[in-house]
Amino acid sequence: MYLDESGDHSLDKIDPEYPIFVLGGIIVDGAAIRRQIDRKLEYLKEAYFGRPDLILHTADIVRARNGFESLRNRSERADFYEALNDVMRGVDFQVVACVIKKDEHLAQYGADAIDPYMLSLRVLVERFCHEIGDIPDGGLICAEKRGPELDHALETAWMKILRSGTYYRRGSGVSNRIVDLGLKDKRLNIGGLQLADLVVSPIGRAVLGKQTHEDWEIVKSKFRRGPSGYEGYGLVILPRTK
Repeated sequence: MYLDESGDHSLDKIDPEYPIFVLGGIIVDGAAIRRQIDRKLEYLKEAYFGRPDLILHTADIVRARNGFESLRNRSERADFYEALNDVMRGVDFQVVACVIKKDEHLAQYGADAIDPYMLSLRVLVERFCHEIGDIPDGGLICAEKRGPELDHALETAWMKILRSGTYYRRGSGVSNRIVDLGLKDKRLNIGGLQLADLVVSPIGRAVLGKQTHEDWEIVKSKFRRGPSGYEGYGLVILPRTK
């Protein structure tokens, strides 16, 4: 499972324009699919920007910066988004995500409110463990390095899960299924991490009721599903509406 986030996990200051935290992951089954993702994204970047090592990052794409300057051309931008959507549509992966409405979370729990990163990671780990089933060491979590402070927060959250478990999984049940949570430098050009980055922003926009685009429809089609659909299985929004 490749992880990425959208928004700030801090509860000290909540941005009224983006009062949520999104932790999202894509679950990819098998080395062949991972190689396919890498190849397709590298081919796309070579075709549009002349270099396969460019790192796809939503903020840079939207602002047409750091190698994506050609997207300032409206026609080029439309063509690129169409091609990118085709790649996302054509690759086999599942989406899992947890969205924390920080203002409501803080209002409900006050000083006892769990850090949104910790809470959302628990949710995603539970669903990843369910997908792994009873296969020992059947999964690996990969996240992008984001600097000492954020890296430390993620590593601390992971270690707490291994010690104390989650609401529905003991720590031993997690460690038996998930080999490790590894942090990787973005310069390694890992396709799964870039795909995870592209997934979280559409989820945040949809939850906030902002205008959505074709990428949201693709994400919806990729959500992990249960008997009643993807809500609660692929997409968890907290606090839950009573």
